[in-house]
Amino acid sequence: MKQFPLKELLSVIVYPLLFLAICWGVFFADTYFHLDLYQLGVSPRTISGLKGILFSPFIHADLDHILNNSLPVFILSTMIFYFYRPIAWPVILWTYFISGLWLWVGGRNNDVIMNYHFGASTLIYAFSTFLFFSGVFRKHKQLMVVSAMVVFLYGSITWGIFPFDRKISWEGHLFGAISGLLVAFSYRKEGPQETQYQWADPDQERDLEAEYNRELEYEKEMQKQREIDGINNVNIVYHYKAKEDEDKTEP
Repeated sequence: MKQFPLKELLSVIVYPLLFLAICWGVFFADTYFHLDLYQLGVSPRTISGLKGILFSPFIHADLDHILNNSLPVFILSTMIFYFYRPIAWPVILWTYFISGLWLWVGGRNNDVIMNYHFGASTLIYAFSTFLFFSGVFRKHKQLMVVSAMVVFLYGSITWGIFPFDRKISWEGHLFGAISGLLVAFSYRKEGPQETQYQWADPDQERDLEAEYNRELEYEKEMQKQREIDGINNVNIVYHYKAKEDEDKTEP
């Protein structure tokens, strides 16, 4: 895997850290000033709830909520920027908006109690499924190691896509996971690819060798012909002295 110098490694974590800084800033402001920012979450199938597609990942209910989301979001987004650097931004933006839009379309919203879906866990599921399936789709050995690492670290979150706990937005988890899968499939031919080695066909190799030998023989024949033509083209010039000149030169 490509080795990044320290400067580039630091550049990889800048955006994940910036995202977390915003999340924690929003959380402290909401807690201290009692802003009730949960109302900026996704409220499914309501016009006012559309703004949650943009804002909901930055909002968290309590300290445990944001603590549980911070480290996974940082690790997974950093892995995307590191291993999929050329396509990192398209992957993150597509999963961000697709999962939010689907949550607005298919999330719970009771008629009596307004349901708001918020938190960065949607992105956790989107990023983790992208990293897992992207390595599998590409058949890239090193990226499949990344896939295995994601399973090892966050495989247990799979249960979060089922409605076992009605207090959590399992729909957000589910739609996040699906968006990550679809984006991994869509970008499977872009970004890092496994090096393909093509072995020469034996018959084709023999034909190429025969062609090379024929060209070599032809060049030898042409060289011989040029040597023969050079000998035949030699002109011998005789110079005769006049008799009077010979007399003058006698002592």
